[in-house]
Amino acid sequence: MESILGQAYESFRGGSFLEAEKILERGLKVDFEHIEVVTGLKCARFWIERSVRIDSYASDALALSEYLYKEWRVFRNFLARMTDPPERGIYAIRVWLFQTILSGYLNSFKTDAFSDGELLLRIGRCYKGIGDYDKAREYLESAFRKRREDAEILAELADVYAFLNETRISKAFFREAFYLSPEKVDIGFLESGLITRLIERIEEIGYPEHLLKEWIPVYGVLWSVFNIKRELKPLEFGKLKQSIFSLENRIKETDLKKEADVLVPRLLYRYFWLIDHYLITRDSREKINDVLRKIHAVDESVYEQYIN
Repeated sequence: MESILGQAYESFRGGSFLEAEKILERGLKVDFEHIEVVTGLKCARFWIERSVRIDSYASDALALSEYLYKEWRVFRNFLARMTDPPERGIYAIRVWLFQTILSGYLNSFKTDAFSDGELLLRIGRCYKGIGDYDKAREYLESAFRKRREDAEILAELADVYAFLNETRISKAFFREAFYLSPEKVDIGFLESGLITRLIERIEEIGYPEHLLKEWIPVYGVLWSVFNIKRELKPLEFGKLKQSIFSLENRIKETDLKKEADVLVPRLLYRYFWLIDHYLITRDSREKINDVLRKIHAVDESVYEQYIN
């Protein structure tokens, strides 16, 4: 069976999914309950269903790259619903997919038909997808220089630094990304164990999908993942205080539970940042205690976990 799977995955790597299907169907005749053959067939047929669309872009590499870039997220959702997905097969598919996407994007790099920094971000993701983390970092750092307050780029950089075993930098960048705009972080593209283990633990709590990203930074602090901190500049400190004041008022004024559910974790995370700043600057204990009282008033469970 290993020989059959090896041949099928080699076909995956070349984007030959019809050929892979034929090989895996031979495997079913040997053992029709073999889980890796069954799930491998599901993956092959996922891409076979898209073969007409893929072939239609044969003369337009950029359009093909755009299509496959979007379909990767669809494929990830497809895999999430699968029991025991074929990891070796998935790796072979991702190599084919990101190499194909990368080819189209690199050809377009000279003209940069995308918004400022967007193409650099996508190329960086492709290099990460094929495991070239140094190249990924190079392009993502270029994207970051163009868009310094882009949470999506910061999170991707953090992910790549985690793969490069630069854990402190990774934690610091994740902490910043989820402070700037948690809703803009595309967690479907994040793959390092540092962040995926955190996300999986939070998913087990049972937050609905639209709140998951909002609670990632809160639990990132509570579970000592986002624990690389820095002193805020005066302008940043002023913006933080203003943001806290605004969130407090919005929570008081809203009658919509759905809105409050989003605002509460954002406020809690900003309280954490404020306490970190007070600790780093050795400000008065009374200021810290005042923030702790506010955390207790907003969410007693989070307060208990935080102080312990």
